[in-house]
Amino acid sequence: MKNRFWKCLTITLAALLALPTPSWALGYTQTKHPVVLVHGLMGFDRLGPVEYFYGIPSALRSGGARVYVTSVSAANSTEVRGEQLLTQVKQILAASGAAKVNLIGHSHGGPTARYVASVRPDLVASVSTVAGVNKGSVVADILVGAVPNASGALVSAAGGLMTFLSGGSGLPQNGGAALRSLSTAGSAAFNSRHPQGLPTTACGQGSNYVNGVYYFSWSGAQPYTNVFDAIDPVFALTGLAFGAKNDGLVSSCSSHLGRVIRDDYGMNHADEINQLIGIVNLFETSPVTVFRQQANRLQSLGL
Repeated sequence: MKNRFWKCLTITLAALLALPTPSWALGYTQTKHPVVLVHGLMGFDRLGPVEYFYGIPSALRSGGARVYVTSVSAANSTEVRGEQLLTQVKQILAASGAAKVNLIGHSHGGPTARYVASVRPDLVASVSTVAGVNKGSVVADILVGAVPNASGALVSAAGGLMTFLSGGSGLPQNGGAALRSLSTAGSAAFNSRHPQGLPTTACGQGSNYVNGVYYFSWSGAQPYTNVFDAIDPVFALTGLAFGAKNDGLVSSCSSHLGRVIRDDYGMNHADEINQLIGIVNLFETSPVTVFRQQANRLQSLGL
């Protein structure tokens, strides 16, 4: 009887060890290389107590990840933002002693991260884009085509204000360049120079591994998710400009890059980074959990 008990216990423990690691487990997000978060258009690292990636850095750190939140121009071209990010990546590597970084970019932060991986793949282990504007946005097309000068000036002013409120980094703002980069035509021109990880079909998956860099993407497809979120009505309105599923600012197909984890989360463009201050879809996976799952996915690849 005793031998049978120990045999059953051994089998049970072996089965438990074979199960996927729960997201609350110690070391669940402990990647080999630091995780570097990159904000999108009108983005910031922190406005007072409010983080752009709300609650996400601390959640990743709680599981063992080394996390850095970068700050690039709130409004500028992808190349300008990319060079700013590259400078910060070099600083992070020097300070941390790491050989590479795992870049995770939201919205315009996606192409910004892709730029760094394209020009310096030796410094990047992976790129993950969250609702990345990888093939442009209809909303940017409308703004560029309707009143380009006024739209650019407005975006520049808003970017300058956002930078000032978040600490006044002094980074240059160019709203016109930002909108052109995010337009369909501007994205196509950028993609011709930096095609790594892009799908070859309109809404397919791209290569998951290019020049030593792993590529991933995910996005939402529900512009309106919470009646208590003040931003949701805006996304509900802008989402009408699309003829396909979208998160309010980026179509699901445009967000595709490398291995597409999901493009239909019940999230809008702000929910994907746990904004507005955590007011998100109560009936969908928490965006914080999605980030933690991605860190664990990188960990499993030795990244």
